[in-house]
Amino acid sequence: MPYQQSHALTGRAALVTGANRGLGLEIAQAFVAAGGSVMLCARDTEPLEAARRQMAALAGKGQSVVWRTCDVTDSIQVSSVVEQSIQEFGDLQILVNNAGVYGPFGPIENVDLTEWARAVEINLLGSVLPTRAVLPHFKASGYGKIIQISGGGATNPLPGISAYAASKAAVVRFAETIAEECKEFKIDVNSIAPGLLNTRLLEEVLAAGPEKVGKQFHSRMVRQKEQGGSSMVPAVELAVFLGSGASDGITGKLISALWDDWQTWPAHIEELQNGDVYTLRRITGHDRGLDWGDK
Repeated sequence: MPYQQSHALTGRAALVTGANRGLGLEIAQAFVAAGGSVMLCARDTEPLEAARRQMAALAGKGQSVVWRTCDVTDSIQVSSVVEQSIQEFGDLQILVNNAGVYGPFGPIENVDLTEWARAVEINLLGSVLPTRAVLPHFKASGYGKIIQISGGGATNPLPGISAYAASKAAVVRFAETIAEECKEFKIDVNSIAPGLLNTRLLEEVLAAGPEKVGKQFHSRMVRQKEQGGSSMVPAVELAVFLGSGASDGITGKLISALWDDWQTWPAHIEELQNGDVYTLRRITGHDRGLDWGDK
């Protein structure tokens, strides 16, 4: 990974939620390899400690890797882990909102509503609370980076996985909104679409079966597993870029790790700041070449 040698995050510290497995673990590890210090946050103790030991071997002089269990839907726990991060590192520049779940599978009228609401709570409130907790520090510093992990549900309907789809669309719009609120403080807020990854979420879809998630989507996930899915490397490299000074001024965007040429974006800061490209928006008839439906 190129950022391992570039020291792009030297002197920076990050809080990464859902950092004990999957993409969150890979991002945290890359941050350490790029010279940063990291607070690992998740609900399970043993995987967190195993991850810390793994990353500590990568850490150099002046770097620190620590962990703390935290339920990202509990405001007291979230505020505490943010405060501890600032105390541990002396400063905090980066927040990665990665923790997330699929929630219940099946038609909306059949799923357990409590499970549905809990999934939205984890995915949406679990991003709102850490963001809310770090912003006073970021604003006082006049600088900060908030990285939101999105998913296919943000831009596409996902029949049978409605809690995930609705909450992922919500977190992207939330990120875009907070980006506007924070522009004057030089706080960049962006979302990453990582692509279809072979993680535990994929296993949950496969286990649910075609009856609950639909034959077409289930078949797609079966093919994904067989073919290996998307590499995590592009998403991880994008996260390092968004946490580094190279991305300063890029904010309020939903960025595809696989399809967007984000490495060149620093040369187009003014266009990015003054336009609605790479954001959620409504597609009109004219956008699709139709000569009806629009005034």
